[in-house]
Amino acid sequence: MIFKRMEFNKIDRARYASMVDFLNENHLNTVCIEANCPNRYGCFSKGNATFMILGNICTRNCSYCNVVSGKPKEIDYDEPKRIAKAVKMLELDYVVITSVSRDDLKDFGANAFVDCVNEIRKISPNTKVEVLVPDFCKNLDLIKAVVKSGPVVFNHNIEVVKRLFPILRKAGFYDTSLEVLRFAKSLDRKMYVKSGLMVGLGESITEVFETIKDLKYVGCDFLSVGQYLSPSEKHARVIKFYSDKEFEDIKIFALNQGFLHVKCGRYVRSSFMAESYIKGI
Repeated sequence: MIFKRMEFNKIDRARYASMVDFLNENHLNTVCIEANCPNRYGCFSKGNATFMILGNICTRNCSYCNVVSGKPKEIDYDEPKRIAKAVKMLELDYVVITSVSRDDLKDFGANAFVDCVNEIRKISPNTKVEVLVPDFCKNLDLIKAVVKSGPVVFNHNIEVVKRLFPILRKAGFYDTSLEVLRFAKSLDRKMYVKSGLMVGLGESITEVFETIKDLKYVGCDFLSVGQYLSPSEKHARVIKFYSDKEFEDIKIFALNQGFLHVKCGRYVRSSFMAESYIKGI
């Protein structure tokens, strides 16, 4: 089944359109649009967005992702300042910064995250920043640099269970993602670490539970579990739609493992209502 776009029910259409115009005028990308997120109408109508840095072309080609894959453009070194300015203008108390994977860069894009956190702190010091990062090819020095910049939450999505990595995330490795999370937490125990998992791609419930246990073992504090919804016929297909009861069972299992806050549901996404994870503990 192909995901069908959500309707504008109870959405402030004028504010949504204004947000789209604002992003275009300031030459800013969002994962909301590039990944075809089903929640973007609600987020934009509330004046919020997840900024995606380093362009909108990814060097990897995960079969579930709607972000374009190919050869990225040159780095826009003014982007961190524009994002900081946008955060200030939108009066955001909490913001999530993510990126495409940039395996073509020597630093894999890590310094752009550092620059964004620093620029936001300069002009909007009370804004809490969550970074949703790629794996940086498990370069520990780069992970350390991002953590040192001082995000309140360090997020790296595991995305799928271990068995499905070679099928759906051919350029990534399950153990690499776990090591990124483990190392980040080891550097700053006071910093929250978060990860997200998609379900409905052919995994068993046992594999879901094993992944949750692995994430808790490496130090994750927050977890999101959402239904995979195929962006098009060219992408990986949905194998199973989870019921509300199944999502609730997953949430209870994760909380029993010791996670501080867990969100599970059909439209749950890693950066959706991100500020509520901290408010919920």
